[in-house]
Amino acid sequence: MRIARVVGHVVSTVKDERQRHFKLLVVQPVDAQAHPKDDSLVAIDCAQAGVGDYVLVVQEGKSARQVMEVPDAPCEAIVVGVIDHLLCGGEQRVLRPPRVEEP
Repeated sequence: MRIARVVGHVVSTVKDERQRHFKLLVVQPVDAQAHPKDDSLVAIDCAQAGVGDYVLVVQEGKSARQVMEVPDAPCEAIVVGVIDHLLCGGEQRVLRPPRVEEP
């Protein structure tokens, strides 16, 4: 599982029938301090996440299809939970969106 931040959603007028009832999100993997890590990816949402939420992403097709309960769905990544906070080394940490510096 990976920690990621939802940075957008995908609007698709045509998609595979097995994905019909699922929302697609663009997620940016982050580290435990909420710093971007790796490239963004598209994930199926099974946790009712929204833009700005920090989420848990399973990035393995077979596990993702099991969560969807669609054994042959085309899927590589799936959002399985929304993160409220992290507990690291006994310290509770709330993830905050990165600050954008004004030019």
